[in-house]
Amino acid sequence: MKNQTRSQFEFVVLMAALMSIVALSIDAVLPALPKIGDYLGSVNETENQKLITTIFLGLGFGQLIFGPLSDTFGRKPMVYFGFVVFIIASIICITTRNFEMMLFGRVLQGIGLSSPRTMSTAIVRDSYSGDHMAKILSVVTMTFILVPVIAPMLGQFLLSHFGWHSIFTVNLAFGSIIIFWFWRRQPETLHENYQKSFRFSNFKSGTITFFRIKSAVIYTLLSGLITGSFMVYLSTSQQIFQVQYELGDLFPYIFGSLAVTIGLSTFLNSAIVIRFGMWNLVHIALIAFVINSLIYVILFWSGINPPLELLMVFLMIQFASVAFLFGNYRALAMQPMGHIAGIGAALNGFISTVMAVPIANFIGSFIKTSVLPLFIGFFVTGLIGLILFYSVKKPVRVKA
Repeated sequence: MKNQTRSQFEFVVLMAALMSIVALSIDAVLPALPKIGDYLGSVNETENQKLITTIFLGLGFGQLIFGPLSDTFGRKPMVYFGFVVFIIASIICITTRNFEMMLFGRVLQGIGLSSPRTMSTAIVRDSYSGDHMAKILSVVTMTFILVPVIAPMLGQFLLSHFGWHSIFTVNLAFGSIIIFWFWRRQPETLHENYQKSFRFSNFKSGTITFFRIKSAVIYTLLSGLITGSFMVYLSTSQQIFQVQYELGDLFPYIFGSLAVTIGLSTFLNSAIVIRFGMWNLVHIALIAFVINSLIYVILFWSGINPPLELLMVFLMIQFASVAFLFGNYRALAMQPMGHIAGIGAALNGFISTVMAVPIANFIGSFIKTSVLPLFIGFFVTGLIGLILFYSVKKPVRVKA
C-alpha cells in the first residue's frame, strides 16, 4: 500500500522499528538466561551464551535467502514472510522443554528476523546514497539503539512478574504492531529497473558482482570483525555483571547505560558524517577502538577485574568507537551496490554475521572469571580490521 505523504522522520523511525524487533528479541532475554538455562537443563553459563549467538547464526543465513528474493518479489513481501517464520519460531521457544530445541527455535527466530533487518537496509539504499545514506543509517541505528536501553529492564520486569515465557510473548506482540504499521505506511521501494526475474543465475551473477567489488568485500569483513567483538559482549554481559561483579538486578541498568553511550555516539555520527565523510570517521574510530583495548590489556594483564567504574569508562570509550563503525561500515559496503542492493545487503549481512558467531563463541568461551579476554578480543579484531581498512583506497565522496 503506497502512501506518499509519509515524512522522512516517519521513514527513519519505521526502519529503526523494523530493526528493533531484532534487538528486543536479543536483549530482552539477557536477564533471563540463567532461568531459561535452568528450566531447560543447560550444562553451564557458557552454554547459555548460545541462546544469544544462535539467533545471530539464523540472522546470517536468513539474509542470504531474503535478500535475493527481494530483488524479484519486492522488499515488502519478504518482510511479511520473515515475520511469519518469526511467529512459528517464537511458539517453539515458548512451548519447548528441551535446550537443543530452544536453540533451534532461536536459529529459526534469527532466520525470520533477518528479513526486516535486511530489508530495512535495502530500503534505505533504494532511497538514498552517499554520505546522506550514511546519515540515514546512523539515525536508524541510533533509534534502534534505544531498544537495548530498555529491553533488559523490560525483560527483568517480565521475568520477575510473569516468568521468562512472557518475554517471547511480548516480543511477538511488539513485532505485530510494527509489521501492521509497515504494511499501512511503507511503499515498495524496489525500482522497476532493478527488478530481476527469480533465477539462480541472477543470484550467481549478483554474487560474482559483489565479490568483484573489493571495497564491498573488505567493508563486509570489517563489519564481521566488529560485529563479532560486540557479540562477545552481548552474549557475556549478563555473566560479567551479574556473576563476576555480583550486581544482580542492577544488570539491566548497567547494560542500558552503555547502550545510551552507543546511542549518543551514533547520533553524533549522524550529525557530522556529511561534513567529515564516513571514511574519515571510520578511520578515527577504528584507531580509538584499537588503542583503548590495548591500554586495558596492558593495565590489567593479570586478569584481575578493575573497579566497576573504571571498567565502565573503558567500555564506554570502546562502544563509542563501535557506534561510529557499525553504520558507516555498512554504508561504505553498500555504496557501490545500488544495482544489486537486495543481494548486496544479503551478502553483507550473511558474511558479517556468520563471521561474527564463531568469533563470539571462541572469545566468549574464555570469559569465566575475568573481563580481560573480552578486551583481548577487541584488540585483536580491531588490529586485523585496521590492516584491512588500509588495504582499501579512500572512496570518492558522493553526496545525495
